[in-house]
Amino acid sequence: QVQLVELGGGLVQTGGSLILSCSVSGDTSSKYTMAWFRQPPGKERQFVATIARNTNRAHYADAVKDRFAISRDNANNITYLQMNNLKPEDTALYYCAADLFVMGGRNTIEYDYWGQGTQVTVSS
Repeated sequence: QVQLVELGGGLVQTGGSLILSCSVSGDTSSKYTMAWFRQPPGKERQFVATIARNTNRAHYADAVKDRFAISRDNANNITYLQMNNLKPEDTALYYCAADLFVMGGRNTIEYDYWGQGTQVTVSS
């Protein structure tokens, strides 16, 4: 059974940076397309970034492009989300997701495996 565990959330001021990590257990993460989603308070879960299996090609939501970077360390089964120049609107519960078949998917329904989430709060 594949399990995902996110770490790295916290409270940061506007303009600050955080690095989120997602550890995969139960299988080899290189087989999976990995993604980050977030759910702001009172809103639906939304796509943030994805990095494809095999190609490592990354895609980003417009709201985070040029500020966030997704990367993966397949040797250690970890996927990262580097978040720079954080804004109050980035405040959300951030989820890691994985899927064996999707390539560049931006919809929650395309991912089979999810972590429990890590809270990111950006103060103004």
